Parts: sequence; structure tokens; C-alpha cells
Amino acid sequence: MQQMLDFYKSHYAKHEYHIAMRDGVKVYAQVYTPIAGEFADKGPYPILMTRTPYSCGNYDNATVQPRVTGDMEMLKSGYILVCEDVRGRWNSEGNWLEMTPPKDGKGIDESTDMYDTVDWLLKNVPGNNGRVGIMGISYPGFYTAASIIDGHPAIKAASPQAPMMNLWNGDDSYHGGAFMLGANHSFYAEGFAPQKNPLTVAPRERFAIPVKDAYEYYLGLGALKNTDTEAAGTNPLYHDQVVHDTYDAYWASRDMQLHMHGVKAAVMLVGGWFDAEDLTGPVNAFHAIDKLSPEAAADTLVEGPWVHGGWARGTGDSLGDIHFGSATSEFYQKNIEAPFFAHYLKDAAWTPLPKAYVFETGSNVWKKYDAWPPKQAAAKTIYFQAHGGLSWTAPTERASKDEYVSDPAHPVPYVGYVMGANPPQRYMDDDQRFAATRPDVLVYETEPLTEDVTVAGPVKPRLKIASTGTDADFDVKLIDVFPENFVYPEDAGPQARRAASASTVMMGGYQMLVRGEPFRAKFRNSASSPEAITPGKVTSVDFAMQDVNHTFLKGHRIMVQVQSSWFPLTDRNPQVFMDISKATNADYKKATETVFHQADAASGVELMVMPK
Repeated sequence: MQQMLDFYKSHYAKHEYHIAMRDGVKVYAQVYTPIAGEFADKGPYPILMTRTPYSCGNYDNATVQPRVTGDMEMLKSGYILVCEDVRGRWNSEGNWLEMTPPKDGKGIDESTDMYDTVDWLLKNVPGNNGRVGIMGISYPGFYTAASIIDGHPAIKAASPQAPMMNLWNGDDSYHGGAFMLGANHSFYAEGFAPQKNPLTVAPRERFAIPVKDAYEYYLGLGALKNTDTEAAGTNPLYHDQVVHDTYDAYWASRDMQLHMHGVKAAVMLVGGWFDAEDLTGPVNAFHAIDKLSPEAAADTLVEGPWVHGGWARGTGDSLGDIHFGSATSEFYQKNIEAPFFAHYLKDAAWTPLPKAYVFETGSNVWKKYDAWPPKQAAAKTIYFQAHGGLSWTAPTERASKDEYVSDPAHPVPYVGYVMGANPPQRYMDDDQRFAATRPDVLVYETEPLTEDVTVAGPVKPRLKIASTGTDADFDVKLIDVFPENFVYPEDAGPQARRAASASTVMMGGYQMLVRGEPFRAKFRNSASSPEAITPGKVTSVDFAMQDVNHTFLKGHRIMVQVQSSWFPLTDRNPQVFMDISKATNADYKKATETVFHQADAASGVELMVMPK
């Protein structure tokens, strides 16, 4: 870190500007211009910028440390770097809205602010080459995507990385209609709140979760509405997340998938297969740009074995107990990200990126495809069977089912250890053996595979269920079960081999979570108009989980677990059809859940299977 700071101090000059937008509001920007002759390129330089709600920092001082996403070696090659506080945050004037709704050319939004910023920079920052790139991770990823809608013609390259695209459907706030409790409450209560601008000094921490064990803490709070109180650290932003629990006008106006038109720049969407926050965003943005902006110079999807933003920090060689065989983050930075910006902003020679450049977990190899999902992947359903079986053959029994009691007073935890309020990223590929032993978790498993099975694309549970309640959650987990004699191979590296033999990490029989997702049954027919379950009636619950690219190796088993709580990753379902944001402690009821696997009511999971 000190080496990086010293480099920027000796090679860049820092400037601070307040740039007037078309409505007169002044937006704060820091501009870092190259001043030394040791850059690989001698100029003029392209502009590379990040727009953020999290503060550019270093206000009114000479400290030079650009808060621009990107590998240091790439930035050393020579760029004019810009960080901008978005409208209404930190040192920028104006009113700020959570995930600003696009106005589609009919008002002020993030696209017009970016357009005005770019126009000013090109005219007022000397030494630029007339080209602009933009990049950002997470919330700055959203601003990157929003900034290129009907974008300024000088924007030649954009990389929305882990962008928020639809908070209600698969990104930070709701998954399958279930509220992502731990991540959202800790994020808003402990720091992210409305501001009075301009603000240049970070406010003191508003609230801290008072116990180390999030399961204990949230269970003790009781009903969801008890988190939306002053005592629990609520603020207007968190309140909005809780009370807008259907896909209503609030969320629809913020659904970026509907607005990615007029994109002319080359776009590279980046995400991680184990991103616990914005796993859905990159894939949704990729498809939206393909559909609404066919004129874009490029539209590429890059997915690696990373957590949220993991490609920009750490080596990317492992997550928890699972190892990926190489430094995947370094590979991405040197072979994908740096060449992308260098080509579109500097005319550097390169090998064009494929439509999809994705890491295949399990086999631990990078793959290139001309479409995503790959055109050769075929939908194939793997079916639940009697006695915990799982196979590609549909069940033939006339009557076959499994039942369990779902008790909101004793919900299934999402990890097998004590965790804080903010979910640990490693849960995304964690061992699931702790859950498989519970009576309220159903387990279906194949025989050991006789050949590799690769799945690439969305995972789609197809359930036939019944409930004694009028609503229920069905959390489905796709799992890779390692052989009992498993050890990491020699080419996995010494760290992986040590982990495999360590007494604290027993990899034989490990149940690696490949993908897990909740679904609230009342949304089975509509995200906007929920419907109660008729108690005792056989009901179809079909939904789509996020994409995967994973190989179940020969000798491994494919497992599916089904449960009705995943706490406190998601809020508890009272199992009574109602507005859960208004539920009281007394509304949470036990219910018996039934999953059928018989000829006229077959349950399973549809996978996109690659040919052998």
C-alpha cells in the first residue's frame, strides 16, 4: 500500500473540481494527471474514471491516492484518473436516491451526470486523448452501467463489475422474494445512511450489532419489523428495503435491465461465481445490453471463482476450503482487464475477448464461449427419487414423497459455525454436511459419477410441493459431494495439499455448495401479486437460480438439499400468507412441508448440461 501511495505521489498531480451539471448542481471530482516520464505510454492519455457513493476521500489535501478500480500495474501504464462523488453524496451537491431510477432522456439521472462530467473533462483537463473509460465494483458498478445509457460518444470502454441491476430479484436486497436479512441490516444499520451534503468527514459509526452470533441476535429480535426500529439502527434506506417486499413500482423504476439502451461503448461485465451480493447483476446486464443495445462496440461477460470484488483484491486461488489451482485474479488483471482498456482507449494490439470468458470450477480451467449460456449446453432435469436418490430418470412410483416440519423458532442456519451479521463470503462454497443431518433438510444424492458432468448456465428447481401453511420458503442447494478418499492433486499447489491433509479440514465427503437460492412460494405465479398456498394442495413451485459453470468430476456425487429456512441469511417466513414486514412474533407458525417425487408429481432441478 505504501509503495502504491509513493508511486502516485511521485507520478501524479492531484486536482479537485466542482463540475456544474446541466441543472446547476455541482458534482465533486478528483482528477489525477500524469507528471513523470516513467509511464509506459507518453501521452496524450485516456481518462479512466470511477463514480462512487462511498466517497473519493482525501478532500482539500495534497495526498495522492486515486480511488479508481483497477490493477496498479495497469494504471502505471498511463491514464488520467478520475474519481467522482455522485450527486448528493459526500462532497457533491444535490439530492441522492438509492439506485437512481433512469429517466430515459426525460430528466436528470446518472447518465446525464456522466455525460456532463465527460464533456467538462474533455474540455478542461489538458493532455487527454479524447477517450474515456469507466469502471467500478458493486455500487460503483451500478453507476458504471447507469452512466453508459445513451452515453457520451467519447466513452469508448466500460466495465460494470458486480453491478447492482435488480435489487428485488437476485441482487443485494431480495432473492426469490426472500429478504437478505443479515447483509442488508448490517450494511444499512452500521453505516450506509442518508447524508446532508456537502460532507467531507465521515460520521461516527451509528450502530453496531451488539453480539457476535448473528443467528442468536436475529432470532432474539423476533419478527422482521423489529429490525426496522431505532433501537436496531434502522434508517430510511433500510426501511425502504423492508417494506417494499414485492416487485412494486419502487423496484420496477430501478430495474436496470429495462433501460440498457443507447450503449455505444465496448462493455465488459465482470462477476464472481461466489459473489454473495451481486451475483445476478453481471449476467443480467450482459443479456440486457445484448437485447437493447446491439450497436455496442462489444458486450463480453467475464466470470471467475471470486467473491464480491475478489478479482481486484487477493489472489483468487481459493475460497474457504476450496482451491482453484491458480492465481485467477492475477490472470484476469493481466490477460483480460488491462488489455481490454488498453485496446479501446489506446489502440493497443490485442487478442479480442470471446463473448463469454468464464472459469469452470471443479475442473478449475478457464473457458471461452461465443455465447452465454454456451450454445451446446442442453437443458436436462435431474429428478428426486425415493429413499434420497437423485437421477436423470423421472420417478415412476405412483405415490412417493418426503415430509419435514419447518419451525420458524428453530430455523436452519446457513453455515455450521458462529458468524457475524454480515455473511462471510465463504458460505458460497462452504461444506453443507452440517445441514444434511437435520430432520428439516431433505437430501437427494446420485451414485458416484462414472464420468464428468459439466453444467453451464442457470439452475432451475422444478418442485411439486404441499404445505399445511399458506406460504412457505423452499431453499434449494446444488452440491458437489467429494469422494471419501479425496485429496487435492499435486498441481493444486502446496497450500491446497496442506489443507486437504489438515485435521481441521476433512475434505473426504465434503459437500461443496455450488449454488443455493431461496424462493418464497407466494411469488410462484407473480413477483408483483403474491398468492397464498392452499393447504394440502399439490402445488408447482418453479424458479430460476443464478448461473453456474461447474464440473462434477468422475467419482464425485451430485446432491440437492431442500429446506424452508436459511437463517439469518434470509428472513424467516411466518408460513402464513401476509405482508411479512408487518408480522408480529405471534404470526410465525410451524408448518409441515411435503416434496413429491412420483410419476404424476415429479420434483427435480433442471440443469444446462454440456455434451461429453
